[in-house]
Amino acid sequence: MKHLICIECPIGCSLTAVKSGEQWEIKGNRCRKGEQFAINELTDPRRSVCSTVKTTYRKVPRLPVRTNGEVPLNAIFAVMEQINAVTLDHPVHIGEVIIENVCNTGINVIATSDLYYLLEEDGQ
Repeated sequence: MKHLICIECPIGCSLTAVKSGEQWEIKGNRCRKGEQFAINELTDPRRSVCSTVKTTYRKVPRLPVRTNGEVPLNAIFAVMEQINAVTLDHPVHIGEVIIENVCNTGINVIATSDLYYLLEEDGQ
């Protein structure tokens, strides 16, 4: 038996999951989202990753980035290794892909701030 708190909506249902053969039986959810959340969390947990990458610009030494989807939980450290290896030497716009298909997950790492604007704002 596993206990989870659903994060799919503000209600935050307390879920109980019991494995019956190859299937999970989920109780405590008030909607289907809770059931699907629990099954995903128990069989293939995934997370969004937010971080920063280095730049070559003195006034903006780091640029915030995030994954544009959720990556498998067991790939997060490898994703962070790839993110930490990046140094941007050119301006990028918000939403621009910084790392395509990070760790072969099918998910991209994108810029969450506009380096053009930040550099222009600082006079670089």
